[in-house]
Amino acid sequence: MHRGYFQTYTGNGKGKSSAAFGMAVRAAGAGIRVFIAQFVKKGDFSEIIALSRFSDLIDVKQFGTGRFVGRQPGEEDRTLAENCLRESEDRMLSGNYGLIILDEANCAVSLGLVSIESLLAFAVKKPGNVELIITGRNAHPKLVEMADLVTEMTEVKHYAKAGVPARKGFEF
Repeated sequence: MHRGYFQTYTGNGKGKSSAAFGMAVRAAGAGIRVFIAQFVKKGDFSEIIALSRFSDLIDVKQFGTGRFVGRQPGEEDRTLAENCLRESEDRMLSGNYGLIILDEANCAVSLGLVSIESLLAFAVKKPGNVELIITGRNAHPKLVEMADLVTEMTEVKHYAKAGVPARKGFEF
């Protein structure tokens, strides 16, 4: 049995979720079951469609409304985020998964959808053989301190600033 570590991918650069989903594919290739919980996102993004090809080993569930642009989160958003954390904990403790990914959980904390205390309490309950990855900008300093591996994606240059719109298969 392997030891599971706690990783977080944060920063303002592109690639946090993509890195986590790459780990999901790698784990599935090794026969490890994966659960991915998406806190804020909702929709049939290209990565969700691609991961569905591994549905025997990778379970993905979206808990977001996908409606954050130009508005503050509401009660529905908070309820969905709390449900996300609760279901993710149930799955993590079930013994059925070797990798749990909480996509955009850092953002859920910074938006006030879940408390940092509840996210830290979740991480503390991680069984020793489960790998945990938490993604999203603005990782809380307490989360960074607790994690075994922290990667900060830094934007050096991005073509979106030159007016390139998001492209299917690359940004969504």
